[in-house]
Amino acid sequence: LLYLQTMSAILEADGREGLSDKWTITPVGGAEKVPTFVSLIGAQRGLNIATLIDIDKENEQTIQNLYTKKLLKKNRVLTFADFTGTKYADAEDMFDVDFYVDLVNEEFKTALAKPIKTSDLTSRNPRVLRRLDEYFEKHPLKTAGFSHYRPARLLAAEGLSKARSGQGEARLSLATSGDLAARSVNDTSNHWLAFAA
Repeated sequence: LLYLQTMSAILEADGREGLSDKWTITPVGGAEKVPTFVSLIGAQRGLNIATLIDIDKENEQTIQNLYTKKLLKKNRVLTFADFTGTKYADAEDMFDVDFYVDLVNEEFKTALAKPIKTSDLTSRNPRVLRRLDEYFEKHPLKTAGFSHYRPARLLAAEGLSKARSGQGEARLSLATSGDLAARSVNDTSNHWLAFAA
């Protein structure tokens, strides 16, 4: 949620199109909770509902069931993999890997034995969070474990200057102003985005 809001604000500050204010973004906590949310909210008339979800092997069927069981139209079920071109993806995969690793290094600098280089993430997993998890299994942080919320909070706090300092804006801007906005209907109905990341 922080990434969407932050990058949308950055785009708007640059005079570009951010996520339409017609969308009410509602974090639902995970892919497994989206069907319940859609069932409850979708019963109301005049709502335009879409979902943006992390996708991995474990929740692939849950995501497919959203449209095969006709809870949502297929074009309203978006995954981050739709934007990254990979089979599985999280919100963090919307950023260039070097940019995200720099965020992690900055946020966890006092807990790291040494800064992480992208080349240190040797796992073949397409998801940067899984590669980092595997890295931290071999090179534990000095203090508490890795939390993917902390780099998000750092980017939200430093916003525009942080995003412009690297390649962070490149792919995430697609999600906030491109395909999701294109799938929005030009009408006066309420728009709900169930965000499960």
